[in-house]
Amino acid sequence: MAQATQLGERRTSVDEIFDHLHDEILSLRLRPGDKISEADIAAQFGVSRQPVRDAFSRLATLDLLLIRPQRATEVKRFSSRAIVKSRFVRAAVEQEVLRRAARQCDALGAAELDRAIAAQEQAIQDNDVDAFGRLDYEFHKTLCAIAKASFAFDVIMTEKSKVDRLCILSLSKGDRMPELVADHREMAEAVKSHDVEKAVETGMRHLSRLDDTIEQISVTNANYFERETLQDL
Repeated sequence: MAQATQLGERRTSVDEIFDHLHDEILSLRLRPGDKISEADIAAQFGVSRQPVRDAFSRLATLDLLLIRPQRATEVKRFSSRAIVKSRFVRAAVEQEVLRRAARQCDALGAAELDRAIAAQEQAIQDNDVDAFGRLDYEFHKTLCAIAKASFAFDVIMTEKSKVDRLCILSLSKGDRMPELVADHREMAEAVKSHDVEKAVETGMRHLSRLDDTIEQISVTNANYFERETLQDL
C-alpha cells in the first residue's frame, strides 16, 4: 500500500483510513485471509492506534474484516451462507423494485436509464472496471428512484457490498462487462416499455450471472472461503 500523508484531526483520520482500506479490500488488493496490523496502518497514516481501531471496527461491521482478540486482524473470507442470504434478500427487493419501476416509468425516468446505459458503454470502451462498478450501483439506484422506492437502494447497496469482491473477480475473469451491460440494457427497455414480467425475468437472470463465478472460485481459490459445515448453510 502506498505511503499515505499524515492526517489531521481524528474524525478525518478514521474516515480516511476506512476509505483507504475499504477500497483496498473491495478491489482485492487486500485479498480474503490477508492479515493487517494496527501498528502498520497507524504508522502509514501517522496516527495513533485508536483511529485505526475505529476504522477496523467499521469494516468489521460491514463483514469485511475479522477482528480477533490477541490475534492478527485479517480480511474476512467469503461465507457461502452469507452469500446465499445476501442474494436471497437482494433478489426479493430487486423484483419489487423492477415491478414498480416498470409500472411507473415516465419520460424522465426513461431518459435517465438511457444516460446510465450510455455511461456504462463508455466504461466498456475505456476498459474501466472501477468506473463500471460505480455505474452498476448508479443504474440500480436509478431503478429505485423510478420505482419511487429510493429506500430500497439502501438494502440493495448493503447486500451488494457483501458480494462486490466476487463481482470484481468475475469481471477480471474474461470480458464480462459487455454481458452485464447487455442485461442492463434489456432491463431498461423492459422498464421503459412497462413490461413488468420481462423486467423481472431479466433482472433475475442478471443476478444469477455470478453463480458460475462463485462455484469456480470456491474450487480454484478455496482459501478465500470460510470453512463451513452443512449445518452452517
